[in-house]
Amino acid sequence: MLELAIAFAVLAIIAGALGAGGVAGLSMDIAKWLVIAFLVLAVVSLVL
Repeated sequence: MLELAIAFAVLAIIAGALGAGGVAGLSMDIAKWLVIAFLVLAVVSLVL
C-alpha cells in the first residue's frame, strides 16, 4: 500500500510539472489517503 502511495505522489509531481493541475491534485489526494490507510493498518498490526 505504501508503494502505491509513493507511485501516486510521483505521478502528482510529474503531472504538476507538466501543468496538469487536476490530475496532480487528485493523485496527491489518493496518495494522502493511501498513506493514512497504511499508517492505520500498521498501528493495528503492531497492537495485535
